[in-house]
Amino acid sequence: MKTDDEESLRQYVLQKSEEAFASLVHRHVNLVYSVALRQVRSPQLAEEVTQSVFTDLARNADKLKPDTVLTAWLYRVAYRTAIDVVRRESRRQDREQKALEMAAMNSGTSDWALIEPLLDEGMETLDETDRSAILLRYFQNKSLREVGETLGTNEDAAQKRVGRAVERLREFFTKRGVTIGVGGLVAVISAHAVQAAPAGLAAAISFAAVITGTTVATATTTATITKAIAMTAIQKTLITATIVAAVGTGIYEARQASTFRNEVESLKQRQAPLAAQVEQLARERDDATRQVAALRDDNERLTHDTTELLKLRSEISRLRSDSQTLAQLKMTGSTNAINNSENALRSVKPWQLREPRRVNEFENVGRETPEAAAETVLWAAYYRPRDIADMVLLPPDLAKDEYSRTTIAEQLAKEIVRGTEAIQGESKQVWLDGGNKTTFNSPQQPDGKTYQYNNVLLFRLTGRPDVNDPGKDHFNDMVFAKIDGMWKLVIPGLSPEIE
Repeated sequence: MKTDDEESLRQYVLQKSEEAFASLVHRHVNLVYSVALRQVRSPQLAEEVTQSVFTDLARNADKLKPDTVLTAWLYRVAYRTAIDVVRRESRRQDREQKALEMAAMNSGTSDWALIEPLLDEGMETLDETDRSAILLRYFQNKSLREVGETLGTNEDAAQKRVGRAVERLREFFTKRGVTIGVGGLVAVISAHAVQAAPAGLAAAISFAAVITGTTVATATTTATITKAIAMTAIQKTLITATIVAAVGTGIYEARQASTFRNEVESLKQRQAPLAAQVEQLARERDDATRQVAALRDDNERLTHDTTELLKLRSEISRLRSDSQTLAQLKMTGSTNAINNSENALRSVKPWQLREPRRVNEFENVGRETPEAAAETVLWAAYYRPRDIADMVLLPPDLAKDEYSRTTIAEQLAKEIVRGTEAIQGESKQVWLDGGNKTTFNSPQQPDGKTYQYNNVLLFRLTGRPDVNDPGKDHFNDMVFAKIDGMWKLVIPGLSPEIE
């Protein structure tokens, strides 16, 4: 019968399953982090050791023997990796200093405080099977039946194995001047040996380690991974650069210092001004964030005011033109013409086909009709680019991703503005013709497919650089479809296929 670890490891080796590897990480990250933390004595360095251990697992998963106890393997790799980080001379001074401190503590110190500095060294003195038995029983709180299954024996044999291993570990502590009974040792290890790793560490390790172990990836996946790794590096640099530098300096100076206590005092003195600098930088960052938010609000208000001003100017120009027309008609004495003109003005709709428009005349006239939707898209391209995201028929996965929606909207707005300005020429006017149902075929896509859109409306944006020569007209096409009562812009090759 395969254990959960064996099944997850098999799925990862055979299928490169990220889910299987993530389950291994979540199952063992607390153990690995705790082993590392006890050696390096620094949360940041413990995270680096933990990530290194699981990266080694991703690289060597296919090389592990079938009977390997993964818990024991991870424990040994974590311990050895942490030992490499802290040089041998530093460890020797650390143990000597701790031995002196424990001799002075006596009965006032808790059992865990006495056991913690020596626990991993004691575990290292046990043979492979005894170490695996203790790790499974007390570090991971497995039942004796589960311990037996993992070690390939029965429950009674597992109980005896665990008992002998605990007794040998107790004898190790006794030789180091720490006297504790078997029951007390079991209770202390069960309660304190494994601590919770920082939130989010498991997810970050799963992502980075799987990428290291995988040799084939698509171009899109590679780009996403690069962004994620770059973003993680930037965040870690902003938050921990100063602390890591201090720890690195502390390790180097520890090799030269005469005693561990002098080095600790030196580190404390160095950390105090650094902490003040971090707080100052945090305050400056918060101030800058508030200023950016205030400037963004001001910019939005100015944009809104500018749009309203353009609308008012357009309305004034139209009213001025109407007034001049009526004045001319009155001067000719043609009462009928005046009446007809007034009736025509009353019947004008907010949007008309084949009427030349200028950029500053585009308005947000809604999307209840295809004609209104066409003008609203043009208006948004110039004055509210991000609003185009709600006016485009996007695939569900992109529609839910705010970053993708914003990127597509801004890029599409630029293309619409560039196309409109390219065709309007010196006349600064465009005609929006269309509204007829059509079947629209997209250009051939990279995958070799051609998408067809049926029962949609095709609008043609026409620019006439030379108003006296319609033969030189330039065109851009826009396709619209009615979705949930609103007309939306269709982007062939990007929008989902519709009927």
